[in-house]
This record gives sequence, C-alpha cells and structure tokens, in this order.
Amino acid sequence: MFVTFASDYGHQDEFVGVCHGVIIGLAPVARVIDVTHGIPRHDVRFGAIVLRNALPFMPAGVHLAVVDPQVGGTRRAVALRCAQEERLLVGPDNGLLLPAAERFGGVVEAVDIGRSRWRLEPVSATFHGRDIFAPVAAALVRGEPLGDVGEPIPADELVRLDLPTARVEHEGTLLAHALVSDRFGNVVLDATHADLTAAGLRLGAELEVDAGGRTRRARFARTFADVSEGELLLYEDAQRQLALAVNRGSAQQELRLARDAELRLRVRR
Repeated sequence: MFVTFASDYGHQDEFVGVCHGVIIGLAPVARVIDVTHGIPRHDVRFGAIVLRNALPFMPAGVHLAVVDPQVGGTRRAVALRCAQEERLLVGPDNGLLLPAAERFGGVVEAVDIGRSRWRLEPVSATFHGRDIFAPVAAALVRGEPLGDVGEPIPADELVRLDLPTARVEHEGTLLAHALVSDRFGNVVLDATHADLTAAGLRLGAELEVDAGGRTRRARFARTFADVSEGELLLYEDAQRQLALAVNRGSAQQELRLARDAELRLRVRR
C-alpha cells in the first residue's frame, strides 16, 4: 500500500504536508514515501528524469508526481497504468510521467482524472496536488480500479517530452547533450553505457571535451577520487548515464553548459 510522492513544492510551505494529510485521511493504510520535493520549480524535464531514475528502486504501487506550471490551464490531469508490475502513475499530462512509465514497459491504460468523482470539492484552480492528484492517488492505493477514477483516453495522446539524442559520429567520437545538472554541479548527459561502448570510449582513456567553442581535457574514470582534485572527468552515474564532473568542484560552473548544449567527447590521440 505504497504511494511515492515527488514534487517541486519544497518544504517551506504546507503543500507537501497537506497532500500527505489528504492521502492518509482517505487511505489510512497507505504509506507515503517522499522521493524528493526539491525539484527546481516548474522544471518538468528535471522532474521527469528524477522520476524515471528513482522509481525502479521504489516498491511497486501508486506513484504521485507534481511539477505543474500549467495548473488550472488546459493541460490534463491523468492517471496511468504501466505494462509491468502494475505500477500506477498520477500527475499532470505535461511529459512528467512518461519517461518513468517507459521504464516499466510503457502505458497500457490512461484516464483523465480532471473530473474524477474522488477529487475534493471545491477544486482550487492552483492546488491540484491537494484537490485532484492526492485524492485520486489515495483512491487507487485503496484498490479502486483505474477505470473508475477517470475517463479513458488514448495512451498515444499523452504529452511527451522532446529530449535530444546522443549519437556516435565515428569511432572514438561521441556527440552528446547536457540534460540536467545536480546539486553537486555534475552534468548528466543523454548518453548511456551502450553509446560509450559503440564510440569505443574505454575506462581510463584521456578525452577531449568540446563544448561551447572550448576544448577541455578530461579522463574517463570510474569515480571522482580516481582523478586529481579540480580535474574534469567523464563517468557513468548510478543510472549508467554518462556524466561530467569536477572532483571537489562543479562541472556546470566550469563548462557553463546550457540545457541541451551539444558537446563532443573524443579520445585523445
């Protein structure tokens, strides 16, 4: 009876606590796991990546996520069933949920919950987390069928994020893009273990990183301590995504990479 909860609400205000109260009030047996409420405000893509990375390590259940800059507008409120593990995702239809759903085989059933009979009345125009998403999550964790909490919608009509794609240009050169940076200043790229293998990048290799008209030296290392303090490194993060870091520093500050910035990783000859 798990509900995981991720949002950009922060902890300064009462928003997170109120959503907890709504869920437990309607489903007293539910256990709520806070994934994070530190997603940068309104940053749907950051939230989508956090959700995609975190949910494989969360128990299967109802997964509530709220990063909703268009709250009260025309965007839909939705609940989704994934193909694997009977996972249910609840949140705004703005691209936030689909990367996580795809980690579990994609969406096999979707409903619009904007007028769900489980929502709280009157519905606030600016706090759907409390009035729509939390009560629907509570109904689902109590065992209400997905089809009973909203109106069916085609899964192929759900909003998808437009994310860049890494590619191998030729042996020894990988073209990648900066997706997000974390609180340590590590820059997560859109390239995976398979991409670096295809490009022929080997652990320990000396690299050139071309970004924004500047070329920097880096080393492909296993972890931060494998390079000297202040040195730039390429590594595989906990999700097996490629990332750039500076040991005891910030790759984001060092490289000044804008979101989706293009960079080339080349083996030094």
